[in-house]
Amino acid sequence: MTQDYVALGVLIVAGIAFFAFAVIASDMLGRRRSASAEQILTEDGTQPIAEPPVRFRVGYFVYALMLLVFDVGVVFLYLWAVVFHRMGAFVLIQMVVFAGVLVSGLVYAWKEGALEWR
Repeated sequence: MTQDYVALGVLIVAGIAFFAFAVIASDMLGRRRSASAEQILTEDGTQPIAEPPVRFRVGYFVYALMLLVFDVGVVFLYLWAVVFHRMGAFVLIQMVVFAGVLVSGLVYAWKEGALEWR
């Protein structure tokens, strides 16, 4: 029993040590920039050569996020359907709640006009 906790403790300490090493190494080896955040126009600090040719609406990203959410939901529903015959009524209630959350998100997006293609 205590061996399990020791293994878990070693794993947690190793994870914290790896995180600390990565942060310290990044700080020591990384380049220092004196420019303020307002002067940097891109994430890597370089100046852009020209304006982008096309500007995308934010709505396209909303469509992509909704697609991602419902794809993950379908994966969970499929896995649930595969093992449903071995589970009880409690699992059915959990899946109804999960589907209700997904449907409520869809209704909210519909009411907010996120599904209108303009």
